[in-house]
Amino acid sequence: MVSFFDKVVVLRHFPIKGILYPHKKRDYVIAAFTFFCVAVCLISDANAGIEKQNALGVSGWVFLIGLLLGENREVRMQVVIAVIFATIGEHFASPFMGGYTYRFGNVPAYVPPGHGMVYLTAVALARSGLFLRYAREITVFVLAVCGLWSLWGISGIPEQGDYVGALLFCIFLIYLFKGRSPMVYLAAFFITTWLELIGTAVGTWKWAAIDPVLHLPQGNPPSGVAAWYCLVDAVAIGGAPIILKAFKTVHEGFLSVKARKAAYQSLGND
Repeated sequence: MVSFFDKVVVLRHFPIKGILYPHKKRDYVIAAFTFFCVAVCLISDANAGIEKQNALGVSGWVFLIGLLLGENREVRMQVVIAVIFATIGEHFASPFMGGYTYRFGNVPAYVPPGHGMVYLTAVALARSGLFLRYAREITVFVLAVCGLWSLWGISGIPEQGDYVGALLFCIFLIYLFKGRSPMVYLAAFFITTWLELIGTAVGTWKWAAIDPVLHLPQGNPPSGVAAWYCLVDAVAIGGAPIILKAFKTVHEGFLSVKARKAAYQSLGND
């Protein structure tokens, strides 16, 4: 029987209902570990110096590499792309544009590996039995929470308006219902909202009251901030197959050249 939600919303890329998707312990361990590390890292950095930020960065890389040991080539490549793209985006949006500012006006050393862990957590949750079995219920919950949060930001009630957050929420909806990986975007909402709420609450970073590009009020953090992370996810998911295919082509070409060289040498010896 088709639910009201399925009738109203087109869910082409959502998991099929009624299947008992398996629970894999690894997916939940990755998620729990990252949620914990995010909280500890951001709270620790609230009053830390550059040296401690660097130490947190080293720890982040160790943790990320350790988590990637159990993943396949495609997920590893996705994480690499996510880290590179997000790091470039961080430097552009924060020190250059001033959309948000870290305590020292820099991009802390733990941010690049942190983006990798955050992306991997979104992937792990997206493929978990919990999200696959209850995709529609979780979607309704996210829409209700983020929707009400966005409405609050533009209601005129809070002292600081959040029109940028409402706009980002609309973009998030496009990712969720038009994108090819809605479960990753859905999972991204939880881990990114978690880190944004903690990071801004303890003062690790602060969003500008007025967005430097749109010149509109935005919250600290914006309600639809998950949309920015969904952009990173989309680039990682779309870019990994292309890069892996390119690597395969180059590798096959190298082997072909090596084989021809060996054949010529064999003929020369004869």
